[in-house]
Amino acid sequence: MAPALDRIRVGSAPDSWGVWFADDPLQVPWERFLDEVAEAGYSWIELGPYGYLPTDPARLTDEVTKRNLKVSAGTIFCGLHRGPSEWESTWEQVSRVAALTQAMDAKHLVVIPSFWRDDKTAEILEPPELTTEQWGHLSKGMERLGHEVKEKYGLDIVVHPHADTHIDTEEHVERFLDSTDSDLVNLCLDTGHYAYCGGDSVKLIETYGERIGYLHLKQVDPEILADVQANGVPFGPAVQRGVMCEPPAGVPELGPVLEAAQNLGVELFAIVEQDMYPCEPDKPLPIAVRTRKFLRSCGA
Repeated sequence: MAPALDRIRVGSAPDSWGVWFADDPLQVPWERFLDEVAEAGYSWIELGPYGYLPTDPARLTDEVTKRNLKVSAGTIFCGLHRGPSEWESTWEQVSRVAALTQAMDAKHLVVIPSFWRDDKTAEILEPPELTTEQWGHLSKGMERLGHEVKEKYGLDIVVHPHADTHIDTEEHVERFLDSTDSDLVNLCLDTGHYAYCGGDSVKLIETYGERIGYLHLKQVDPEILADVQANGVPFGPAVQRGVMCEPPAGVPELGPVLEAAQNLGVELFAIVEQDMYPCEPDKPLPIAVRTRKFLRSCGA
């Protein structure tokens, strides 16, 4: 019998329903997402792209409460490696998302670095490696963001290593952690993205445990990943090929990851995200039900 993972709070997100954008005809309506995520047995959700779920706090509170759901985090994207000129546009986005996140009694803001390669067109937008100066901008910018978000909204930022961004591989993640203040910036470890980029989630948790503030649970299909890497396929098309797969069919094994997280001795959210954009409307719910059952078998 799996050990009880009593410090892990399991949830899911719009991403597991094929939602990548605030408004897109290929996505399920938000009401259906809320109905089905509750039906699948989850009690925690993320906001997803700002504007997908209602942005009026009173209405959103009503919608999640009547389904016995609670919000764990909001999400923003930013390109702070470009320097101080990025601050104003970043803060404009952050202030909207953080205000709604705070109103929903959530405590985390997931921060995803901007893509260096367009996830739809595969166009190279920027070099994949940052210069020393850009690393400095990124570190200082994220620390400033962490400070401002905490001061104004009472939220902790957790930075999400992501494929096709500048914080992706083990080397880049460790460099980022080593150059930022743990009082201001911590990590949202996405097990799928980290495996996609060659990282070992258990090793990262055991080495940088005090910096793990949040988890996204995801797996990659090793065979599809090998083909994707061999052919330089961008992240968006890789997702369409099914590179992010239903647990427990892929890597990393989630049981050991959850046990390592439990051993940190702190409460952590573990939000399921199976990237599926676009997907058939009837596909997500059965997967979500099976995934929730699998996580219960792991003790979560």
